[in-house]
Amino acid sequence: MNYNLNFHFLLNYRQVLWEGLLNTMQLSFAIMVSGFLLGTVIALLRLSQHQGVRMVGQIYVNLLRNLPSLIVLFWFFYALPLFTGVQVSRFLTAWLAFTLYTAAYFCEILRGSLQRIPNGQWEAAEMLGFSRRRAFIVLMLPQALRHALPALVNEVIEIVKISAIAATIAFPELLSQARMISDSEYRPVETYTAVAVIIMVFILLLSAIAWLIENRFSSSTRVTHHD
Repeated sequence: MNYNLNFHFLLNYRQVLWEGLLNTMQLSFAIMVSGFLLGTVIALLRLSQHQGVRMVGQIYVNLLRNLPSLIVLFWFFYALPLFTGVQVSRFLTAWLAFTLYTAAYFCEILRGSLQRIPNGQWEAAEMLGFSRRRAFIVLMLPQALRHALPALVNEVIEIVKISAIAATIAFPELLSQARMISDSEYRPVETYTAVAVIIMVFILLLSAIAWLIENRFSSSTRVTHHD
């Protein structure tokens, strides 16, 4: 079977692919921010001194981590309108579903990093007059982020991949646009190869940014220890 690869036709769809990439980036960054913030809150619940509060956090994590992300997305897309009578946009549906899903993973990453911080630091912060909330924001969270940075980067990369699942509800992200182009031109090999390269470059850029941040954290830590 002779098949001639031809990528030139994709130039006619560069605007479509660009819009898909922008939608992917917008959805991914929205999930990263909200998932991280919600994950931080749930991590604090799991580290609470009250057993009931810890149980709430544990139930949340166990539930979301044991569900496929596609099921979570479909539930919000199909079931939520039935219960609420409100049909939100596809972007909001994907954002809400994946925020709740990824928050469970961010929670476990942050919880593990926070548990690495010695209890003596909390006691020292209290002696210096820090409230527990201020000590967490100013002292503990930055340390936890340094410890958790490699795992957080991996989770960010997973979020970019997960965002492609939004194509199943016809959200016009990159994979959805690729499917439309492939169906129109009957050239899936070239179309999906190009999309794979675009996503790979995007992820490599995120990894490079994370590497720079990690080096900056490491340098500041070395300077602080030296001083």
